[in-house]
Amino acid sequence: MDIRRLLPVALLASLATFPAIAPAASPAAKGAARPACVAVDGGWIRLSPVPQPRMLAGFGRIANHCGDAVAVVGASSPAFAEVTVHETVVVDGVSRMRELERLALPAHGEAVLQPGGLHLMLMQPVRALAEGERVPLLLELADGAQVQVELEVARNAPEGAANEAPAHHHHH
Repeated sequence: MDIRRLLPVALLASLATFPAIAPAASPAAKGAARPACVAVDGGWIRLSPVPQPRMLAGFGRIANHCGDAVAVVGASSPAFAEVTVHETVVVDGVSRMRELERLALPAHGEAVLQPGGLHLMLMQPVRALAEGERVPLLLELADGAQVQVELEVARNAPEGAANEAPAHHHHH
């Protein structure tokens, strides 16, 4: 047989096995079907007027396009020492923030993160962030799946964002 005829067949056969191997090597493989269903639209981080802020806030719309309910149970970013989900509530006329252990997303539902409501607390930035910069964020779901998203650093909500609200943010 001519080796030139066998080489493309052998190459295609070896490449055909790669997609089956690659997902198994991924740490998020156990939830590989779910992350494609969960997405963050219009994600942004409010740029602070303070030169070296201890914390910033993140906003956007977390959409669950899955047919089953999911829950965000954690978040992290290489740009921050800690990332948590918080909710601002008014108790006896006083606005207070509390950390949420679990952010439930109903099937085909969403959670809107906006100033004065649900938001991400982005604590202890590892360096100064610049307007327009895109910051990676990893959402951890209750079933072990992980969803990689990006948030854009901006002074105000991006134009047309459903999460535009007053520019104040109360700290703990």
